[in-house]
Order: sequence, then structure tokens, then C-alpha cells
Amino acid sequence: MSTIKPPVKIPRTVWLLGCVSMLMDISSELIHSLLPVFMTVALGASATTLGVIEGAAEAVALIVKVFSGVISDYVGKRKWLTTLGYGLAAFSKPLFALANTVGWVFTARFTDRIGKGIRGAPRDAMIADVTPAEIRGAAFGLRQALDTIGAFAGPLLAIVLMLSWANNFRAVFWAAVIPAFLAVLLLIIGVRESAPAMPAGTKRPFPISRAALGELSSAYWWVVIIGAVLTLARFSEAFLVLRAHQGGLSLAWTPLVFVVMNITYAALAYPLGQLADKVSHRTLLMLGILPLIAADILLAHSAQLEWVGVGLVFWGLHMAATQGLLAAMVADTAPPALRGTAFGVFNLASGLVMLVASVLAGLLWDRLGADATFYAGAIFSSAALVLLALRKN
Repeated sequence: MSTIKPPVKIPRTVWLLGCVSMLMDISSELIHSLLPVFMTVALGASATTLGVIEGAAEAVALIVKVFSGVISDYVGKRKWLTTLGYGLAAFSKPLFALANTVGWVFTARFTDRIGKGIRGAPRDAMIADVTPAEIRGAAFGLRQALDTIGAFAGPLLAIVLMLSWANNFRAVFWAAVIPAFLAVLLLIIGVRESAPAMPAGTKRPFPISRAALGELSSAYWWVVIIGAVLTLARFSEAFLVLRAHQGGLSLAWTPLVFVVMNITYAALAYPLGQLADKVSHRTLLMLGILPLIAADILLAHSAQLEWVGVGLVFWGLHMAATQGLLAAMVADTAPPALRGTAFGVFNLASGLVMLVASVLAGLLWDRLGADATFYAGAIFSSAALVLLALRKN
């Protein structure tokens, strides 16, 4: 007589890391949801300048992940790097409040994103280390959902504070310091690290060695290529804020852009992560690209807030369907001993492309108009969809 196995529970470490991400995202989005209008309205920056700063900052975050990932594999420890990354991001927050030039903003953004880059790959590898393969999609979806709760709670708080403090950007930026340091405290006190699940006798790979990279399969490299093309299609979300402001959204209410997008993202990330454990990853990824194409077309069509709002919902749906899924695909196609390296290389490729994408988006915005930026996003999204359709397995 067969017995029914109880459902596998998501490990405590995943929940705690999700809560750490949530607190840091509250802090980050308090600032980032206001930063595009702070730079363009208060500091007089152009869309191209915004694209360069956002692209460079996000690219650095993704590129740094390759080094933190391989180091975590080599030393066999991930928590200390994760803590360093969150700590650096926390210490960068006061710089935004002190910024009075674009150069100051760039320094603060650069420091914050280096912290994000340091923590990202080891944190994702920690999740993969403690989570059974059969619930890995759900685990990454849960972490992403908790992170995204912070991503819409932060902008909501930004709206409240901007209305209460008469559009005082700097006071709001100072408030962002509190949840950032709470995130670091929770990580230090609450998270306990487990050893990576490596077969007995496995040698730790030397960082970024040819032999280590040679162990990464063709299936993994295919995930890297698709991730890079999608990054080219999905430039900095700062341009979503500019589009809404262009459509008449006032300064205090511009964080609503992130609220609308991230409510959709948070609500769907976990159930779509569960779905990823049951259906073909390729099929789900193809379905997840369709909302991004729709979002770009809607945002290109009009800056009216009704159109922008629907476009943001589609953008959030795309993020929910693809971000946790891509992380699970990286984890599934990489050897356990090389998970940190695999996440790092994946993010290195995405980081280099992010810089190109955001600079291109800014140039198109300034020279041809906002609609050209979003039509370009739709074209690149369609290219990713075609690549997936051409792959047979």
C-alpha cells in the first residue's frame, strides 16, 4: 500500500531572506520611485543622462554578481558576502539625501548597486542550496513575491511622505535609511547558512577558471542568452516613471507607477513560481514575454494615464512570470558546486546588456520621443520570443 508524501515545505531560510529583501526594497523604492523626477525636475538632468546613470548603476549591480557568485562557490560560504552587500546598500542611503548634483546621485546609486551586486548571486545560491529541486520554482517565486511587496510598499510610503512633507525629496530619502538597516540586522541575527549540496569529494572550483566554465552545460548558456535578450528589451524602469509624469502625474504621485506595477508582480510571483514547477519552463517563459510586448505597445501608443496604467499592469505580469522562472532555470541547469558562479555569469551578461539598453532608451527618448523607446522594447521582446520559439527543447 502506497503512502502519500506530505507536501514539501519551503525552508525557513527562504522566508527570512525574502523578508530581508522586502525591507531593503522598501528602503530602495522609497528613493528609486522618486529618483527619476528628482533628477530631471530638481537637478535638471536629461533623459539620456538618466539612462546613462540608471544603466551604469544596474549594469554594475549585475556585473559584480559574477565575482560574488564565484567567490561564494570557492570559499563555500555565502552569508558573509550577502551581509556585505546588504550592508553596503544600507550605508549608501544617506548619500541620496545629501545629493545636490547629478554626480552625487551617481555616486550614491553606484554604491547602492554595488551592494546589490555583491549580495544577489550568493543569496540566490543560498536559496538553491537549502531548497529541494521539486519546489525550487515556488521558493524563488516566494522570495521574489516578498521582495516585490517591499517594492510597492516603498512607493506607497513615498507618496504618503511626499504629500505630508510638501514634496521634500530629501526628508523622504532620510526616512529610507531605517528599513535598510533593519534588513541588515535581520540578516545577521536570523539567517543561518547551510553548506552547499555538493557530492562527496567535489573540489571547490577556482574562481572563473576555464575548467569551471566548461562544466556549465549548453542548456545553461541558452538561459544566459535568453536572459540577455530580455534585458535588452526591458530597460530601466525609470522610463516608466518619466512616461507617467509626461502624462500628467504630479511629483508626489509618481511613485504610484511602482505601486501599480509591483502589486501585480507581488500578487502573481508566487503562484506563477508554483506553476513553473509543473509546466515546461520554455512554454511559461514564452507566455511571460507576451505581456511585455503588450506593455511596450500601450506605453508607446499614449502617455495618457489610463493607457500607462494598463501598460504597468502588463509589465508587472511579465516580471512575475519571468524573473523567478529565470532564476529557477539557472539553478536547474548548473551543477550544485557552481551555482554561485552560474548566477554570477548570468547576471554579468544581463548587466552588460542593461547598460546598452538604458543608454539606448535615453537616446531614443531625447532624439525621437518616448514612443520610439517603447517601440524598440517591443521589437527586442519579440526577438526573444522568436528565439524561444525556434528552440526545440
